[in-house]
Amino acid sequence: MELKQLEYFQMTSRLKNITRAAKRLSVSQPNITVAIKKLEAELGIQLFERSQKQLSLTPEGAVFLNRIELALRNIQDAVLEVNDYKQLQKGTIKIGIPSMIGAYLFPKIFSGFKKRFSHLDIYLYEKGSMSIRESLERDELDFGIVIISNASPSLQLLPMSTNQVVACVPEEHPLAQKDSLSWSDVSNIDLIMLKEGSFIRNLIQQKFKAHNIQPNVVLESNQIETIKGLISSNVGMAFLLDFVVQDTPHIKTLPIEEPIFVEVGLAWKKDRYISKAAQSFINFCQDTLNK
Repeated sequence: MELKQLEYFQMTSRLKNITRAAKRLSVSQPNITVAIKKLEAELGIQLFERSQKQLSLTPEGAVFLNRIELALRNIQDAVLEVNDYKQLQKGTIKIGIPSMIGAYLFPKIFSGFKKRFSHLDIYLYEKGSMSIRESLERDELDFGIVIISNASPSLQLLPMSTNQVVACVPEEHPLAQKDSLSWSDVSNIDLIMLKEGSFIRNLIQQKFKAHNIQPNVVLESNQIETIKGLISSNVGMAFLLDFVVQDTPHIKTLPIEEPIFVEVGLAWKKDRYISKAAQSFINFCQDTLNK
């Protein structure tokens, strides 16, 4: 049994598709197919149900995956720890950032950290907050700067700021004359939404469902400057965090009558080995907050 076979099986199980797993791992599709067949032959069991368009684990496959997830995580942590001893002046950090937070909060953190630790390599992955939290739990990222409200107990959290979700409307829109917005006000207005994987999107959808509202979504985007430009051009309204739209020309921000506050912070997996590079990032964020 080879380590590559286990890694191929793990990724295929997560994505439920050999083609997508091959693309994610940068290998050919036949490599994964052959590796999984060899693994099944060695174990003497069938790992996947292949009668459906989307692969699904057999009961035996699910048990096997549960066991090897921990084993692979321990191997990854062992490699990190050995590398820390081997080359104390080098390291890499993989950080997930949502577009809304990344564009306005992260550059300040990144520039300060890079000046102090220029020898460390940082790789950024832009996703929705909920997608980042899922990637952290799957050990695909070291950190995520995310909305930490209702995060999984498997994540360690460092709160950084508390922010309010506000309704953003064109300054010439009739709703701009109001002091606050009720959910009934939104029922007949064109709406610009963040894409799937965004915590804010999920939160707003829950509110719509609770108030029996069918929103008129005209566009979806994770590009915050694009959304702000569309609001300014009277294309529709959007729900964003307050610090993102503060003092933006041609946009009126309105608090919601039932205020929504969320916490933004740093998140990482509790049971993972913390490399020296990763620990330096945690310490830097803590020092920045204390100042």
